[in-house]
Amino acid sequence: MFFLYQVILSILLLVSPVLIFYRILINKESKDRFYEKYTFFSKKKKKGKLIWFHGASVGEILSVIPLIEKYEKDKSITQILVTSSTLSSSKVLKRYGFKKTIHQFYLFDLFFLTSRFLDYWKPNIAIFIDSEIWPAMFKALYKKNIPLLLLNARLTKKSFDRWYKYKYFSESIFKLITKAYPQNLETKNFLKELGVKKIKYIGNLKFSENYNDKRNNIAPSLKKKFKNKKIWVASSTHSGEEIFCVKAHLELKKKIKNLITIIIPRHINRANEIISEISKFNLNIVSHSSKSKSFKKLDIYLVDTFGETKKFFKIASTVFLGGSVIKRGGQNPLEAARYGSNILHGQNIDNFKDVYKLLNSLNISKKVANYMELASSISFIRNQKIGLKINKIGKIILKNTLKEVDTQIKNEFKKT
Repeated sequence: MFFLYQVILSILLLVSPVLIFYRILINKESKDRFYEKYTFFSKKKKKGKLIWFHGASVGEILSVIPLIEKYEKDKSITQILVTSSTLSSSKVLKRYGFKKTIHQFYLFDLFFLTSRFLDYWKPNIAIFIDSEIWPAMFKALYKKNIPLLLLNARLTKKSFDRWYKYKYFSESIFKLITKAYPQNLETKNFLKELGVKKIKYIGNLKFSENYNDKRNNIAPSLKKKFKNKKIWVASSTHSGEEIFCVKAHLELKKKIKNLITIIIPRHINRANEIISEISKFNLNIVSHSSKSKSFKKLDIYLVDTFGETKKFFKIASTVFLGGSVIKRGGQNPLEAARYGSNILHGQNIDNFKDVYKLLNSLNISKKVANYMELASSISFIRNQKIGLKINKIGKIILKNTLKEVDTQIKNEFKKT
């Protein structure tokens, strides 16, 4: 099975230049750094201890920012390597201005590339985040005796069923994980079934992102323009969901004159497409990148730049989370809830059902079936107690996570 997996990836590697060229054209790939995915590195390895974090995209990287901030101050650690697969995650990490943390794009999971990667970086410990399971890399780490932690691990029922279908192969991969820290009890059971030997449940690390980060403050000039407006946010929307929210806006507009709907699409490269669709409703729309000074009779404010989401959560009383009207499994609601926003979502939330279950029990979230129900459920009163509840949970999870990771790192440092 592993041989077949490598054959398929080898074929993909051959056609990958065409795919990468296309992604560069649509601004989803770096034209200056794409070669990192082929293990031609743009940064240098420094002498000393190196810890490596890997996450797929923005959400995974943001979840470990508190850990990176701690280890930036740790003198025993010379360098922190962060890898991810998306251009957006690279841009978001850059905003933090870390001194000894560097970013590289994650490689193709082929045995000769994984060996080259590890020979160059020589990490003392590898920390993979969420659902990042890469067979060739896991085998290479095990062969080189590098501890592998699966942090904030998440497996959905759908992904578990896929892995379990090839149980012998899956067990040969999952047993290579030194220790796993699942973000929910369902994942804990799935990991056990797939052969992970050491598992400890701490909780979802995404509860503990730094919601007091001053880098996420909206510009005073823009904040002034939003003053005295009734504002709600539709975040992480996918195709079709923007119109769902526009219809809710039109319904609310019948009663509220100074209404502004802020739309933050999941993929900002769709901005022109979204503007074209919304223009059919004769609504006034302004994009964030245009830096327009005129908000006269503004209806829709489209956020079409990377890393801006939290800024708008800070001024939103209600946030609708996308990926939930269409069948995408929903998006993470914790970021918005942490700022005191009321959370609304559609019926498809399988990716975060444990989180939504908790938020629902705290009267923070609500499911809406159609745009009329969305419109009637939007509140313009912020609830700061929501943020305090989430932050309290997050502090406990972060404290316990840091304690666990510290133990693993120190144990490894003693060996070398």
